[in-house]
Amino acid sequence: MEKPRIIKKVFKSTQVTEGAGVKLKRAFGFSQTPLFDPFLLLDDFRSDNPTDYLKGFPWHPHRGIETITYLLDGSVQHHDSLGNKGVIHPGEVQWMTAGSGIIHEEMPFGNSKGSVAGFQLWGNLPASQKMIPPHYRNITREMIPEIHLQSGVSIRVICGKAEGVTGPVEGIATDPEYLDVTIPAGRTWNHPIQEGHTAFSYIIAGKGYFSHNTEPFSFDTEGVSYFDMETGPLMDNETLVLYRSEGDHVHVSTENSPVRFLLFSGRPLREPIAWHGPIVMNTRKELQTAFEEYNNGTFLKEH
Repeated sequence: MEKPRIIKKVFKSTQVTEGAGVKLKRAFGFSQTPLFDPFLLLDDFRSDNPTDYLKGFPWHPHRGIETITYLLDGSVQHHDSLGNKGVIHPGEVQWMTAGSGIIHEEMPFGNSKGSVAGFQLWGNLPASQKMIPPHYRNITREMIPEIHLQSGVSIRVICGKAEGVTGPVEGIATDPEYLDVTIPAGRTWNHPIQEGHTAFSYIIAGKGYFSHNTEPFSFDTEGVSYFDMETGPLMDNETLVLYRSEGDHVHVSTENSPVRFLLFSGRPLREPIAWHGPIVMNTRKELQTAFEEYNNGTFLKEH
């Protein structure tokens, strides 16, 4: 590892309302999508207030994408048009490949204190896989390897590889990596990233430096109000760090507090995107067809 990734841009997550009235934080999506290829959207649905999330996400369709739900606390009940149903528990991942089309609902429920905490990432599918049969990978907590380094760094490997350990989710076209990393105070961690792959970190607790550059006003930041005077290089909760595509590793360090973050990377598809709501295709014609089929009852395919 000789060439560290440089930060391209920093994003502060912003509040949005989705589903039947769920209040959550969006780290990126829609207008920023070209920067994050092959990823489409990242939502942060952590809340201690049940009124923020109990209305949930009633029945809705997906086509052309993958939705990856990672839960830290509370639970999410799930039903779909294929007859599948179940519950996502803390520490678990549901990796859903919508493919040609699926209709489902996702209903979050809090723990005994009314808290829920999780993240949903949308990954794009290549044109050649937009219409494959829908399917799931249900990843239990026990299936996700957890690495503990002598430095005190801990890593949960959901997808990809870290410290020679491979995660349980394999065979994805965009070669994604998904790590949950905690670094103690006063430590440094370097991790290899395939050159040319899109890479970004999303901080979920604590504070850390996500570059060798520790000068203030060093990075373009989006998603803050014009009264926000915080411009330092120490990144904290609900902050996303997008790296440039050049470089063979990411460098993260801490000072007086630990930091916990999610690290993502993947191979860009470099294909056109036609996106409306829960459906992402390659052309407007394909998008129009998808919604026509949804309205006339031919959306679900037999494979």
